[in-house]
Amino acid sequence: MSNFKVTYKDNLSTEILHLDSGSKIITDAPKDNQGLGRTFSPTDLVASSLSSCMITIIAIAAKTHNIDIRYMESSVSKKMSITSPRRIDEIDIVIDIEGQFDSKAKKIIERSAKNCPVHHSLNSDIQINLKINYL
Repeated sequence: MSNFKVTYKDNLSTEILHLDSGSKIITDAPKDNQGLGRTFSPTDLVASSLSSCMITIIAIAAKTHNIDIRYMESSVSKKMSITSPRRIDEIDIVIDIEGQFDSKAKKIIERSAKNCPVHHSLNSDIQINLKINYL
């Protein structure tokens, strides 16, 4: 279990402290919701956490199944709803993976991405569009 401390820092900003490591993340309300957009918004963290989780689970599966991944990164975008209540409507993720992949390895990678814990924790109303580019 991980534990965190979240402190309101004023001007619609928070500081999140990871108690085990001392690492900090600062959030800011986005420009389209009364904020200054100086850093990640909480919903930005949700979308980027999904991609980070997918990449981590892919890496674990690759290690387990001896799949050689030389490079992996993703591009992430999120779309907010235009109706009330304000929420994430859609997350687009493109993962670029470099290595040697046969059809079995690709199946393992794709299945791993779609079965990460963050993906299973999100509301099923959120449309998640995943594309994996094998380089």
